[in-house]
Amino acid sequence: MARKKIIAGNWKMNMTPSEAVELVNTLKPLVANDEVDVVFCVPAIDIIPVMEAAKGSNIQVGAENMYFEEKGAYTGEISPAMLTDVGVKYVILGHSERREYFAETSETVNKKMLKAFEHGLTPIMCCGETLTQREQGVTMDFIRQQVKVGFLGVTAEQAKTAVIAYEPIWAIGTGKTATTEQAQEVCAGIRACIAEIYDEATAEAIRIQYGGSVNAATAGELFAQADIDGGLVGGAALKPDFGKIVNYK
Repeated sequence: MARKKIIAGNWKMNMTPSEAVELVNTLKPLVANDEVDVVFCVPAIDIIPVMEAAKGSNIQVGAENMYFEEKGAYTGEISPAMLTDVGVKYVILGHSERREYFAETSETVNKKMLKAFEHGLTPIMCCGETLTQREQGVTMDFIRQQVKVGFLGVTAEQAKTAVIAYEPIWAIGTGKTATTEQAQEVCAGIRACIAEIYDEATAEAIRIQYGGSVNAATAGELFAQADIDGGLVGGAALKPDFGKIVNYK
């Protein structure tokens, strides 16, 4: 059975609640496509208004992060139960910006992965290399480590429902995009890594996105690759052009 493409927008720290509602209303008719899963991953303060604005559409709502504890003295954090209580389905975990600016590690990402599955949330686990790592020829070594640690203790049945987003750090927000061949090569390597951890059936089921300056011009070719099951889209998800990415065919 062919894997259904998943095209997710990562809004990052953009859009006030009122701006978010306006954007959803603009994008709703443009992203109407039942052949792909469309997810808007939005700042925590925007989740409820976006959920309301997206009612009756094909848009699913995701969070950009969550903590690995149920509740407690963790000022500024958001728990998985808070997300599921308002109907959130997806959560981005381990984005390179979280790792770089907020000292997240593959070990903390793993704790979040386990907690997300416990609450029925679908994690979009990010992995990717820096330009230095690519130039040193250690791209797959580094990404395999991120994947193996991230999925530690995750069952095969859980893994089949997960999403992995490959985002070369050097291509995020820079306007640079990995070539189609580079993106496919790494996504195929990630799938092979999942097959090693679990089995071929799990590797065939898991969805792997490409992210990193995805736009309307590059989406069609990228998403046509055998191991690329959609995209995690940054800046372009905040514009009407996101509709062209979702309807890439």
